[in-house]
Amino acid sequence: MLPKDWRRATLGEIAHVTSGGTPDRGKPEYWGGDIPWVTTGEVQFNTITDTVEKITAAGLRNSAAKRFPPGTLLMAMYGQGKTRGQVAKLGIEATTNQACAAIQLRDGQDCDFFFQYLSFQYEALRELGNAGTQKNLNGGIIKSLPVPVPPYDEQRRIADILSSWDEAIKTTERMLSNSQRRSRDLMVSVLSGHRRFPGLSTKWRYEDFDAIFQRIATKNTVHNTNVLTISAEHGLISQRDYFNKSVASANLSGYTLLHRHDFAYNKSYSAGYPMGAIKPLLAYEAGVVSSLYLCFRLREDVDADFDFFRHYFEAGLLNQEIEGIAQEGARNHGLLNVSVTDFFKLQLHVPSAPEQRRIAEVINVARAEEALLGAQVRSLRQEKAALMSQLLTGKRRVKFSEVESEAQV
Repeated sequence: MLPKDWRRATLGEIAHVTSGGTPDRGKPEYWGGDIPWVTTGEVQFNTITDTVEKITAAGLRNSAAKRFPPGTLLMAMYGQGKTRGQVAKLGIEATTNQACAAIQLRDGQDCDFFFQYLSFQYEALRELGNAGTQKNLNGGIIKSLPVPVPPYDEQRRIADILSSWDEAIKTTERMLSNSQRRSRDLMVSVLSGHRRFPGLSTKWRYEDFDAIFQRIATKNTVHNTNVLTISAEHGLISQRDYFNKSVASANLSGYTLLHRHDFAYNKSYSAGYPMGAIKPLLAYEAGVVSSLYLCFRLREDVDADFDFFRHYFEAGLLNQEIEGIAQEGARNHGLLNVSVTDFFKLQLHVPSAPEQRRIAEVINVARAEEALLGAQVRSLRQEKAALMSQLLTGKRRVKFSEVESEAQV
């Protein structure tokens, strides 16, 4: 139920909705000009102030591309992954490809308010796509989208409030990005031995992997049902928590049983992990993994620091060694061909145990700061989403100052 002074309309009633086009790629004279040309990959809940590609006046004349003024809202009608349904606002005059819907609001409507509203409707918009193997939006769907229409001054006030939250989120995201960069630089410098600590000058040594770690090959005879998978962000995590279901086979007796602080190496390469990922079990007391994983733990008779090696593996300092034993071109369904024998004879470049502990302490502090900033970003996003659900639906009304109230009279 909308407030009495609000109304409901379709987007097509309050805006002109169209799309752009792509000049002929076979004609070089159409490309490399000075006219910005937006693709859906650049539509990311942002204000667009520049584009990767630009077209010429000839490309504009001889294609369906159109110039759109600053303040035009763009919506990705189709594209890879999460692209479909994302929105952006033009901060410059630009053209677009045909996969972008261009939404030019009519007089009396605020582009920032509707940018916030359409961003808020992202998940719902994605569900409006055409049925098929790849759901897409189209101009007809976008024009028929119902939208709330508050009075203009209230649109502006709501947009200003939500924009202030966006600024707070962006500021915290920048702080997080800087913290992550500092952490990466710190890890590389101290884990490689390039940066040393006062009083810790013992020469680093090379050790065989199996001199520090022992292989785990314990089968799941205790009928543990906590099947684990490796996530880049979460490490070893239960499939039930990650997929909301278990995707493992019903018979888990052949799986390897792990306990807290054990490691597992997934030989499957992925973005950020070109030689596979090594992750420790931290979130649970125990769990089981596929026998395709190579599992190991620190030897009890070796003085070594768990956190040091957790960071050592995460920094990719074992990648060059693994690359040296992975058979050239022998990749089976995305898995590197790494033998158990070769893996446990890899060389580790390590300092003394006291220096390991000092390095781990410093990195842990840096990563804790990073985690805190990450939590702040998530909290700000959640708080903004809650506020959007109130302000953009009229459930919570904005207050105007006396000056603003007089201006509306």
